[in-house]
Amino acid sequence: MEKTIPQYKKLHLTLRQGILSGAILKGSLLPSENELSAKYNITRATVRQGLQELVREGFIEKRMGIGSVVINDRKTLGLLTFKGFSEVLRSSSLSSTTQNLKTGKTGVWPSPFFYELTASEKEAGCFFLERLRSVEGYPVMLEFTYIPQKGVPNFVETMENGSLFTTLQQEYKIEILKVLQDVRAIHAPEAILKRLGLNSNVPVLHINRKYLTTKSDFHIYSSLYCNTAKYSISNFFN
Repeated sequence: MEKTIPQYKKLHLTLRQGILSGAILKGSLLPSENELSAKYNITRATVRQGLQELVREGFIEKRMGIGSVVINDRKTLGLLTFKGFSEVLRSSSLSSTTQNLKTGKTGVWPSPFFYELTASEKEAGCFFLERLRSVEGYPVMLEFTYIPQKGVPNFVETMENGSLFTTLQQEYKIEILKVLQDVRAIHAPEAILKRLGLNSNVPVLHINRKYLTTKSDFHIYSSLYCNTAKYSISNFFN
């Protein structure tokens, strides 16, 4: 059964889309709470709640005696490159953390899988990692990664609390050459939204990746769910 979107969330999403599309310009003043209340036929308390969501996400700020001003000062995370999360954030002034939610190994890959596997990869089974990535304490990415169980003994134990790419390079002499990726906006399952601290019906950026490496017939696969409410995702960092 489809859930009803709360009125404050409808207002929040409508104004947010207007800002992102450029229909509402940076530096402009939003209509007053009374005007928004009349326009959308909702209470001022509901308007205030919707505006607070925009404040929290960095789209507007409330200025005493003026009103709600569009600032849209969301920072950009360069996570569309093939560099790892830790490497991208290392050169920035933002603090980041990684929480390992699940690690292990299995003889059977998830089915259906989001990329076609080679026969040797299927036969080998995989190590898997489920990690939650946060920036300034704000969850921005839920990551599911799969690594073939061949040529990387004791992989999970070796990289405990470490960087995936650094571990591959230093411990197994495997380097990333390039990445294939499929990017799309989706309505994620409730379990994904809960991990990212998002409400229902909030779009999530979903990225499926296949990393090609210097080791023959050895690929790394990741399925990433990105929360872009506060930080946009790009192929560079500024």
